Amino acid sequence: MANEEQKDFNAMLHEDKGMPKMQIVTDKKTIQRYGGEKMYFAPPLAYDAVMKKIPYGKVITVGTIRDFFAKENAADFTEPITAGIFISIAAWASFQRGNDPTPYWRTLKAKGELNPKYPGGIMAQKEKLEAEGHTIVCRGRKNFRYYVANYQDFLYEL
Repeated sequence: MANEEQKDFNAMLHEDKGMPKMQIVTDKKTIQRYGGEKMYFAPPLAYDAVMKKIPYGKVITVGTIRDFFAKENAADFTEPITAGIFISIAAWASFQRGNDPTPYWRTLKAKGELNPKYPGGIMAQKEKLEAEGHTIVCRGRKNFRYYVANYQDFLYEL
């Protein structure tokens, strides 16, 4: 996202955008990639609600949240693009609110990777996770990426 300081993420968080909704996908590559044709769209507030459930010392991945929504709504999968956008909106809304925080730093990308799109970027998320006892490792030679070491041991089950 760009120009975060000029956006009202809490207003964006409360927009339903016609969701939740189910869509039938007909594109064969999409069906093959995600394992079915029933695609679920969860509203931004639903992501925020799930992210608020993650307790101190635990983490969750975007994929796990998407799988949870798909299962809860009898879908084959949850739409991945809006999932990433709505998780970022929830993070920035929490940052802007200052009260009723959403512990967004506990929501990781695939394989336990930290999310550079969160408020303060990787270093802010790293600091928050380390304060909760997690070890962060850096991988890569040029394009550094940061991960929670052994993140699987700290996964929260929905």
